Amino acid sequence: MEDTIFKAFRVTENEKGDFIKKIVERKIKDLPEGDVLIKVHYAALNYKDALSAIGNKGVTKQYPHTPGIDGAGTIVGSKVPQFKSGDQVLVTSYDLGMNTDGAFAEYIRVPAAWVIRLPATLSLKESMIIGTAGLTAGIGLYKMERMGQNPEQGPVVVSGASGGVGSMAVSILAKAGYRVIASTGSSSAGEFLKKLGASEVVDRDFINDDSSRPIMRPKWAGAIDTVGGNTLATLLKGCSSEGSVAACGLVSSPILSTTVFPFILKGVNLLGLDSANFPKETRLEVWEKLANDWRIEDLESLATICQLSELDAYIDAMLKGETKGRVIVNLETAI
Repeated sequence: MEDTIFKAFRVTENEKGDFIKKIVERKIKDLPEGDVLIKVHYAALNYKDALSAIGNKGVTKQYPHTPGIDGAGTIVGSKVPQFKSGDQVLVTSYDLGMNTDGAFAEYIRVPAAWVIRLPATLSLKESMIIGTAGLTAGIGLYKMERMGQNPEQGPVVVSGASGGVGSMAVSILAKAGYRVIASTGSSSAGEFLKKLGASEVVDRDFINDDSSRPIMRPKWAGAIDTVGGNTLATLLKGCSSEGSVAACGLVSSPILSTTVFPFILKGVNLLGLDSANFPKETRLEVWEKLANDWRIEDLESLATICQLSELDAYIDAMLKGETKGRVIVNLETAI
């Protein structure tokens, strides 16, 4: 088995410091050590993967490297009793695809602690359409509701709503009974977002207050923010009393310039979302919600399916902000 040859999307750094992306052949023995060997059927493209693929050392420190922080497939080898060959499983986040060779390959080998058994109500493909993006959005709603958020408080804003996390957040919130305001910079995304369950679609300027006001008249009851920067500051300023804003993005900026007034005058909660290291016991709770109570109807409508050979073009499109919903890589046919 260790000499089995498989295909992988590999990123290398040349002597000039350029990063080259291509499909290569590898052997299973080249994979890192781990408890569980998985034959990958589907993987998902995330923004972190796109950054890793262009050599962002904040995501991936050493090259050559195979990106892919989300993978789902069938176990073909296990050193631990809780998993056996033939089990259908998924792996999202932890260090997969960052500094451990990821799921843009026909095989991955990982620690057992990273592996989650596929929920009975999901297919392998559906689990990847949800992926880290859906898990992150789900963690956001999970945390918000633990702080008392509920649909009766009023609408919840989703920033960057046409992206991976944003589109999943719109769908999950709508499924959970919330009225969703979807904010996007894409003028063509309105119909797509309404189909996902958005009650209202607004331009991103709606949540970009450039005044010096430390606080605003409440316009929403909570938010899931994938953008950061002034968008996050605006969401905090315009949130109603005791509402929660869950933050997971920095596409606009990692800098948050605001005051304490939303927190001490209105009791607004700022909740951080770290899906990479979210505790496994609670992670399983969120996955059960995503697979059942928060299960999105017609998950396939969120996904664009591509082959490994097409991945480079989708990475470029994602970095330009031109992708919509989720990009899923079909590894059942590896090229």
